[in-house]
Amino acid sequence: MNLSLVIPVFNEQDNLPLLFEALYPTMNSLGKTWEAIFVDDGSRDNSLSILKEYAEKDPEHVRVVSFRRNFGQTAAIAAGLDYSEGEIIILLDADMQNDPEDIPMLLAKLDEGYDLVSGWRKNRKDDALTRNFPSMLANKLISWVTGVELHDYGCTLKAYRRPVLEGFRLYGEMHRFIPVFANSVGARITEVVVNHHPRRFGKTKYGLERTAKVILDLFTVKFLVSYSSKPIYLFGGAGGLLMIISAIIMGYLFFRRIFLLIGVTGSPLFQTSVMFFILGFQSMLMGLIAELLVRTYHESQRKPTYTVRTKINLDEND
Repeated sequence: MNLSLVIPVFNEQDNLPLLFEALYPTMNSLGKTWEAIFVDDGSRDNSLSILKEYAEKDPEHVRVVSFRRNFGQTAAIAAGLDYSEGEIIILLDADMQNDPEDIPMLLAKLDEGYDLVSGWRKNRKDDALTRNFPSMLANKLISWVTGVELHDYGCTLKAYRRPVLEGFRLYGEMHRFIPVFANSVGARITEVVVNHHPRRFGKTKYGLERTAKVILDLFTVKFLVSYSSKPIYLFGGAGGLLMIISAIIMGYLFFRRIFLLIGVTGSPLFQTSVMFFILGFQSMLMGLIAELLVRTYHESQRKPTYTVRTKINLDEND
């Protein structure tokens, strides 16, 4: 299988016929073997019935996974990846705001040697105040924290080579951070401007509360990417900083005691110094425990601490 489309679906009964109408001409023109995996995320309308009809008409290309209830977009994408077989994975929304006609452009960019091509909705057709502006701030924050410079993390339309999607699992609302995880295994990443259309049917599933979730998830992603293999750098660094601050405060208190004859233990700074020292010491102990857990995780499951792009004069099983 050359291509796998992974398409999460939630209450998109009016958009699905339009999506199939736009999808077939584009995919059939590529001259590649392909499949479209639709993951029904507990839809409460007739989306599943429509998907079943198309799957019966075209069992060669249309696959359907149906959840028992709504688990969220990340879970739907994770399920689509689990059941896909293609060498290249393309993620696409079912609401027809992404344009299937952009898929050949993404594939052409992959052929230039990239492992991940991300869509950029430069002329986004959403509400400027509740969708576009918070999204712009979130994208800048994610790029700054992670070092992966993309204009539009929230654009579902992306193309991946399968190897860069292996080695990590998606939880919570982590699907928007897939480029960050892919970058951590050495993926070559670029982005291209894609079309974006106003939503014709249904209503958006996201609001301003999503921005808060992005910020919280960003803490998790930063830890997993930067410190999951060496947590002592985070906990030990924080602990060391607290202990240094404690030592500075204590030095100041003793300076006052010797030269200004001001008592040490009577000052609130003394309690603050002791508290910082205890917190710093505890943080270092947590780092050591985390180091033991990381080693247990890698050694018990034989998880590699590196990723290989190519091998020369070596068997694939070596």
